[in-house]
Amino acid sequence: MHKTKTSLSLGHLAQLPRAGNALLLAAVALMLSACAVGPDYKRPEAAVPGAYKENQDWVQAAPADALDRGAWWTMFNDPVLNELEAAVEVSNQNVAAAVAAYEQARAIVREQRASLFPIISLDGSGTRSGSGGGGVTTSNGSTVSTGSRTSNNYQASIGGTWEPDVWGSLGRSVNGANATSQASAADLASAKLSAQGELATNYISLRQTDAQKTLLADTIVGYQRSLQITQNRYNAGVATKSDVLQAQTQLANTQADEVGLARTRAQLEHAIAVLIGKAPGDFTLAAAEWKATIPEVPVGIPSVLLQRRPDIAAAERRVAAANEQIGVAQSAFYPSFKLNASYGYGASKVSDLFNTSANVWSLGLSAAQTLFDAGATRARVDAAKAAYQQTVANYRQTVLTAFQGVEDQLAATRVLAQQQELRRQASAAADQVEQQALNRYRQGQISYTDVVTAQATALSARSALVQSQADRQTTAISLIQALGGGWHVEP
Repeated sequence: MHKTKTSLSLGHLAQLPRAGNALLLAAVALMLSACAVGPDYKRPEAAVPGAYKENQDWVQAAPADALDRGAWWTMFNDPVLNELEAAVEVSNQNVAAAVAAYEQARAIVREQRASLFPIISLDGSGTRSGSGGGGVTTSNGSTVSTGSRTSNNYQASIGGTWEPDVWGSLGRSVNGANATSQASAADLASAKLSAQGELATNYISLRQTDAQKTLLADTIVGYQRSLQITQNRYNAGVATKSDVLQAQTQLANTQADEVGLARTRAQLEHAIAVLIGKAPGDFTLAAAEWKATIPEVPVGIPSVLLQRRPDIAAAERRVAAANEQIGVAQSAFYPSFKLNASYGYGASKVSDLFNTSANVWSLGLSAAQTLFDAGATRARVDAAKAAYQQTVANYRQTVLTAFQGVEDQLAATRVLAQQQELRRQASAAADQVEQQALNRYRQGQISYTDVVTAQATALSARSALVQSQADRQTTAISLIQALGGGWHVEP
């Protein structure tokens, strides 16, 4: 790679022809005009449907503030959940890492912006030099000492360099850094939303486990009564030993299931502790009543999702940053300019350093142009364009995935609402069958195998009803996350 370079000093302008002065002034004017090269940014088009396919019987509400995620978890009406969510933003380490990344991106913006301004430096030096005590030979052959000589030199100067942003390279670097900073801010919002959603899901799963434990505990009491009834009938000679063994087997299996839930609950408790930044050994969440509240989630129009989802915002900002890099790469095709100026003093004595007669100054302009680099600049431009196309594809894919997530959760919400009602009906019917089977067994009308079957069916129906309630809550959380977090409904 070869560069040509020109340096002009205004201290010698008087010796230049007028054409040279005009050329220098024209070059300075060109630098100050700052003609940016590269493509102007335009947000890429993405496939946005006119309405949600699964948005049936739902209220459309446009959020009033696209930036405010809101304390959406309060819609579940659980004070313990509210307290835990408040700790996520403060203590979660993934969120803390995202905060640090955002602060780093902001610092890079300030660093890039500083390149638009001159660099001012202050220099000072002092030296003392001398020669040893040598001598000279006279005509008669004797040596006469000349003695040692010393000298002092002191200098002080203030100087500045400035690279004018003629082709917009520095400005585009600033814009790119700013877009990256905005992407980091969106990543921070994504990290918060992810941690908040994961915490809410784990908390609801834990409360579901508590509800399942209560259900099994009540069932065990009933099975113990059934075992006692069977034992009494066996002692009276009206039941077989197999009836007692069946009752014992069913009771022991149900007790084992209840004990197994302790493991699931412990794991969920440990996960919650980590999400709020605590060691699992230092965190305990007491059993409490499960508030199976199902919030009504207002769904905005599809186009609003582009502003609501932080991951979409981050992907779009990275497209903008990649677009700026094309201009930065293209600016290498054009010459670079730099202005240098300095003013200082030099003297052999410190007392004479700042005398007017000892001042030295210079003002110059330099220019450099790449003549041959074997296609390296063109390769960098092509690479920047390819990187831009990659970010565009990532952005469009993020948008498609976001709409898929909303559609999935809308479908799940509708189906689970219908399913829960059917689960409730099935559970109520199974409870009646269980009671009737037990009564008929007491009267000797059916075998105990029929009782066991009815009891197992009833327990399965009750467990499925509890599961459906938890599924509706966790689906509401997933829908809120798919929509980008909280919202404000305009009156």
